[in-house]
Amino acid sequence: MITTNEVAELFAQGFDCSQVVVSYFAEDLGLNDKTAKKISACFGGGMFEGNICGAYTAALMVIGLKYGHCEPNTPDVKNQNIAKLVEFKQKFAEKHNSCVCENLLGGLNLSVPKDMEVLAEKNTLMTFCPQLVVDIIEILEEIL
Repeated sequence: MITTNEVAELFAQGFDCSQVVVSYFAEDLGLNDKTAKKISACFGGGMFEGNICGAYTAALMVIGLKYGHCEPNTPDVKNQNIAKLVEFKQKFAEKHNSCVCENLLGGLNLSVPKDMEVLAEKNTLMTFCPQLVVDIIEILEEIL
């Protein structure tokens, strides 16, 4: 299991929440670490505009990579994927009141320089966000 300190260390190296989540599961999903980080590189900070949390989006990528349907006429596979998606969303909602980055960060938006200053002053991205990533990884480990 990854710790909040390990996540914070990865953030300090320049990786985003989405990259940490997908990279954590890469080997189990048949991906190398470089590919995992590249496919999830554009999703941190709610796609860098405060939208859906990058770690949350990454969790959906992980579920899709594990259970997603890719062949035509496979409703059972599709239904299993949807069931895992719904299970993840329910478990996440038990811990957090929103999946929107801006809401999770107390109304602050990473793409707004003034908000980013406040987040930096409060060290939110190195405290709250690592715990959120750990929460998501724990949920995924439970349901995958």
